[in-house]
Amino acid sequence: MSFDALLHAANFSTLFVCMVLKFPQIFALMRAKSTAGVSLNSLLLEMVGFIVFVTYQMYYDYPPPTYLEYPILIAQDAILLLLMLHYNGSLRHSLIYAALFVGGWRLLTVEKWIVDLAMSLCMFISAASKLAQLQCLWRSKDAGQVSALSWAMGTYTCVARIYTTTVTTGDTLVLVRFIAMTLLNLWVLLTVLYYQRHGSRAKKED
Repeated sequence: MSFDALLHAANFSTLFVCMVLKFPQIFALMRAKSTAGVSLNSLLLEMVGFIVFVTYQMYYDYPPPTYLEYPILIAQDAILLLLMLHYNGSLRHSLIYAALFVGGWRLLTVEKWIVDLAMSLCMFISAASKLAQLQCLWRSKDAGQVSALSWAMGTYTCVARIYTTTVTTGDTLVLVRFIAMTLLNLWVLLTVLYYQRHGSRAKKED
């Protein structure tokens, strides 16, 4: 496979996977009508990280194929957030979150140093979102409604983006972020699989 063909394959496979990445998690919540095991703080931090990342890429006119999936992921996270607020009985808070996210996004592009600073912190924000989900799992010792498939697809997209970033922009901040996110996504995935397997064994023994 030629260099260009491999790059296109990585870009489009990432975009395709991201178009459905959150669907397994969305369907899991809708079936159970419960948010057990899914961390609201993790979701909010993830959305912040996505907004910062896509804003940074657009601000510096990076090639759209390298970040096109992020608006799609933000939209899916917004649906997840609404579902979680609905099942938690706090849907009225959605307007507050919407105002904060839109206001924060506008603030990012006011000055160059703001978007640069936000991007330098983006890895820590995104890492905090994964650690919040891990903390939720460790505390409950139950995967609840957490979708392992969504986390597996998330891991794949980060691996693909390590390659596309390396051969296109070579941006160190972006590359380090994707490496860290790959490791953390994999950690969450393995934790979810562990608790799902442990829960299945416990049910069989009962």
